[in-house]
Amino acid sequence: MNAHFNKKGSIEVICGSMFCGKTEELIRRIRRAEHARLKVFVFKPEIDDRYDKCCIQSHDGTSHIALPVEKSTDILDCIQIKEDKPPFVVAIDEVQFFDFQITTIIATMKFLGVRVIVAGLDNDFRHEPFGAMPILLAQADHVQKLSAICMVCGEDAVFTQRLVNHSPAHYDDPLILIGGSEAYEPRCLDHYKCPGHPIYDH
Repeated sequence: MNAHFNKKGSIEVICGSMFCGKTEELIRRIRRAEHARLKVFVFKPEIDDRYDKCCIQSHDGTSHIALPVEKSTDILDCIQIKEDKPPFVVAIDEVQFFDFQITTIIATMKFLGVRVIVAGLDNDFRHEPFGAMPILLAQADHVQKLSAICMVCGEDAVFTQRLVNHSPAHYDDPLILIGGSEAYEPRCLDHYKCPGHPIYDH
């Protein structure tokens, strides 16, 4: 892969807690690119099978066809970047689930003239940086951080509260647990709890 386009590539990151509209915003940008008749490749991590294995879907039901991939290098294997083709768009949902090589893959695509749009959780249920997201945020040309609505009081929520049997998950619980509203809620600072956490155990 030694092609290099005259047109500048870019990296856009959409982040925030669960239920803040990240996937909805990603799909909106995908559809705008498609309306502009740009070639768009949409990917998702294979581990995320909550709704449909071959779709990305927001919590409000908006969806778009996507290709599930196991590891970040699979993304480059699925696209062809050629000098005689115009730049295109690559969209990746739930990017926090990919291995750390995703940062190199995305930087490479930008260098080759691709507009890369990713969406993902910037913090895990412990409210600590999630996977490669801190690096992607540093690499990004544009960042949009969204907030949700606290399920307890209705204020802005930037925390993702994991629930186990309707109670807050412990800090030492496994990091990855795929789930929806049955396992997670958006919370504000006052109503977020994480037993065993050095800061948020209250």
